[in-house]
Amino acid sequence: MAAPVQYAAVGRRKTSVARVYLRPGSGKVVVNKRAIEEYFPLDFRRRLITRPLDVTETQAQFDVVVNAKGGGLSGQAEATQLGIARALMKFNEEFRKPLRDAGLVTRDPRMVERKKYGRPKARKRFQFSKR
Repeated sequence: MAAPVQYAAVGRRKTSVARVYLRPGSGKVVVNKRAIEEYFPLDFRRRLITRPLDVTETQAQFDVVVNAKGGGLSGQAEATQLGIARALMKFNEEFRKPLRDAGLVTRDPRMVERKKYGRPKARKRFQFSKR
């Protein structure tokens, strides 16, 4: 018996990495073996994650399984969003244009800048005293 069809992709944001698996199903989303409502209790993060499915109108076609690690909830949510968008493009290349137009294909490269020596933070300086 053949393995069920699934589309896998990786999304990254800040220090978060999300491995996303799209499987044919009814629209269930599971993040780190927990329901999306349990893992992301805030509604705006859940909407952020499911946006690629809304743009392509495939909410009820796929079950989404996500393994997310690193960073915080916002980074994980945005990494998951990118992973879902990439997996949808593997499923159907025609989804690339609507996803790109919605701004869901671009990897956000912004990372936290490292702290420099001789300073309290990355850019902040100690108070200057002339005398």
